[in-house]
Amino acid sequence: MVRNSKNTSLPAGRSGRTGKVMIIGSAAVLFALAVSVMYGTTNIDAATVWRAVFDFNPQNTQHQVIREIRLPRALTAALIGAFLALSGAIMQALTQNPLAEPSLLGISYGAALALVTALTLFPGISSSGSVLVSMAGAGLTVLLVFSLAAVSKGGMAPVKLALAGVAIGMFLSSLTSVIAIHFDVAKDLSFWYAGSLAGSSWNGVKMLLFAGVFGMLIAVLLARSLTLLNLGTEVTKGLGINVRFVNFLGVLAVLLLTGSSVAISGTVAFAGLVIPHISRMLTGPDYRYILPVSAVLGSLLLILGDIGARMINPPYETPIGVVTAAVGVPFFLYLVRSGRSRFT
Repeated sequence: MVRNSKNTSLPAGRSGRTGKVMIIGSAAVLFALAVSVMYGTTNIDAATVWRAVFDFNPQNTQHQVIREIRLPRALTAALIGAFLALSGAIMQALTQNPLAEPSLLGISYGAALALVTALTLFPGISSSGSVLVSMAGAGLTVLLVFSLAAVSKGGMAPVKLALAGVAIGMFLSSLTSVIAIHFDVAKDLSFWYAGSLAGSSWNGVKMLLFAGVFGMLIAVLLARSLTLLNLGTEVTKGLGINVRFVNFLGVLAVLLLTGSSVAISGTVAFAGLVIPHISRMLTGPDYRYILPVSAVLGSLLLILGDIGARMINPPYETPIGVVTAAVGVPFFLYLVRSGRSRFT
């Protein structure tokens, strides 16, 4: 972690390298989106995909599959990947913990508890209703964690925020399991726990965009303050930064970004943990660069993960959380072994 610096700006070379990463990464995302739409249970040629997007024929079955199933699914993967990666980067800055990621605040567990409660009380709940319920559960969980850390002795220190999130997350996870088993809805919840984009729709894309606009705007506004947090809390306060307000806005951004993602796809492991580290390796410690690169690389990871989830064992679908874990675990072990998990 950087402890002593009089200038938080980076050399011009950092900016140029970040620009190259963004261009290459964005091109890779567009290519991955095209592959995701073209390939599946049945493959569709590029010309048909182009016509389905720009000259839609509602009588053409392939056009319907592209517009109503594959395109929203690919966009959902891109958005969720970006949101989880951004959330992970923000969490690592707020807690000054290189192993932090969105579930540290218990968001996934709060959403799961709300969902299993809804499935128990309203077995016929719609997909839109499930999303809203999950987001409400995620929001209440973040509010609970935030409040518990804030009222504790010494205020809302990063360590206390992390400990409060872990403790509440474990409690909510246990409560969710008890309810799911007792009311026999564990099967309905199991695939959601593993992560899936199978039910993606345009409604889900709209919900993600609505939450994401505000979450990403907050993240952009916080970029400089997040960089300064690496100097340490006391130094940051000395520079005139309201650390408590930064923590509040950061948690709000994580809620919007992760809450909406978890509500749509369930739990997707490691995207929020690994991608910020890769971005930091490529750009350095400045969050003005880390955040956009994390968004692009997160999108790329989840689109490729979704393609793999559909192709590993066709015609069955592998949970996308399993695919991202298969990629994330080896890289995570590499980070730990090489010592690259520090903020450098």
